[in-house]
Amino acid sequence: MSFKKIIEPLKENLKRNGITEPNALQTEILSKIKGGKSMFVIAPKNAGKTTSIVISVINKLKDEFEDAPRALIFVKDKEACLKLAEIFNTYKRGTNLRVYCAYEEHNMELQREELYLGTDIVIATPKRLNKIFYLNGINLNKLQMCIVEDAEFLFRNNNLAEVTRTPESIGRCQYLVFSDKYDDRFDRWQDSFMHLADVIEFE
Repeated sequence: MSFKKIIEPLKENLKRNGITEPNALQTEILSKIKGGKSMFVIAPKNAGKTTSIVISVINKLKDEFEDAPRALIFVKDKEACLKLAEIFNTYKRGTNLRVYCAYEEHNMELQREELYLGTDIVIATPKRLNKIFYLNGINLNKLQMCIVEDAEFLFRNNNLAEVTRTPESIGRCQYLVFSDKYDDRFDRWQDSFMHLADVIEFE
């Protein structure tokens, strides 16, 4: 997919930051993501995975809509959460999309109150997201995209089980998993909620 097919504010923000054409990875996956395909995207560091996430989410959601989030992105920790939010804030200028970060170091009750006010994109650590969800602090019924960034962290501290709980609680959704390498434990997801997912391996 060329950048001609993305919304104008995003195109301008990319251009402003020196990005005028999709790189090789983005050329291969962006149109599939736009079409709603669930995927495991396996590519090395610096291949453009994070930028692909940001472009795809902004282009698909376009603007603020209702109060419940439509995109959920799992990350490993607070630092990754804030870093990804900063990238979103750079490229969503000109839209009114709302981005919210949920991580352990923040006050739980305050997070629930802030989420109640409405957001479009939630970037969260798995444990904090599940705590908020089971306290009825977030509505996932409108979720369109569920994404894992740098998925290697899933195999530490029971994160795989934490993330696996989310599809059990939501309806139909597009799932995108970005990782440096494919792990055999992903086979469980292919056997359940990602059984029609493509595996895109990029070198």
